[in-house]
Amino acid sequence: MKKVLFTIILLGMSFPCFCWGFYGHRVINEYAVFLLPPEMLVLYKPNINFITEHAVDPDKRRYAVAGEGPRHYIDIDLYGAYPYPELPRKYEDAVMKYGEATVQENGIVPWAVMTMYHRLVNAFKEKNFSKILKTSTELGHYIADAHVPLHASSNHNGQLSDQKGIHAFWESRVPELLAAKEFDFFIGKAEYIKNPDKFIWDRVLESALAADSVLRFEKILNDEFKSSKYSYEERNGSFIRQYSTAYTIKYNEMLDGMVERRMRESIYAIASFWYTAWVNAGQPDLKSLVNKTFDADDLKEFESLNEAWQKGKVIGRAHDEN
Repeated sequence: MKKVLFTIILLGMSFPCFCWGFYGHRVINEYAVFLLPPEMLVLYKPNINFITEHAVDPDKRRYAVAGEGPRHYIDIDLYGAYPYPELPRKYEDAVMKYGEATVQENGIVPWAVMTMYHRLVNAFKEKNFSKILKTSTELGHYIADAHVPLHASSNHNGQLSDQKGIHAFWESRVPELLAAKEFDFFIGKAEYIKNPDKFIWDRVLESALAADSVLRFEKILNDEFKSSKYSYEERNGSFIRQYSTAYTIKYNEMLDGMVERRMRESIYAIASFWYTAWVNAGQPDLKSLVNKTFDADDLKEFESLNEAWQKGKVIGRAHDEN
């Protein structure tokens, strides 16, 4: 019995967690496709499986590329007080003021979003099948990460408040338990974003404001539950230690549906960024790309990324570990 229990504990300790969880990112990217106009759906809908499955590629890249980690977050509270006027919104100005090493260490997610957005505009202009789909998919990942409150906090995993593990709790455990049965992801239509740069910074500021509630409510709940906070549940054929169902449901209630709102806002933002990039590229006709496929180099790239993820460990700050 002791050996069985020890094995269960080890499984729980070693289970990997990711930004929004693989499940969350896939759901968000998938539903974003349905907000697009028919002129874009002609390409995106037949490739929805790719857009869904590869939504997690940037997380896998954290196992292969040293500079990937900072693209997923920004510890914006290290730059003063809300709304952080001391932090220049242009990357070059921020680097000039604080130095590139500091800016990178503190995270660059809003700038990563804008970099990918401009790449997508160019991909549409080139009518490049591979670039459009890969860039759309990864842009979706970074936009979704910008909507996570703890991705805009230096206390990113509760490590400063004795709440280690809260990162995966908020963005993985809650949606995986509740999204399929309780969350509503049918939103409407993508809209043109007049100022994408301001849009994503506003979303980051929203995340920064919400971080306090994410931490404070879990602290209150922890004092109430004590012994029933965790449970061992089956997942992918193994038993793992995780936040109990009752604890998770109560936390979601205390947050008044914050996780669902941020997922819905992520879906809307991703679809609207895709749509805006297409419009600003001149609304190219995408029907000619429908029968295109990924070439051998693309397939090799995907394979190499998977190998690095399966064999390696996160390079740099593993900001969402349990």
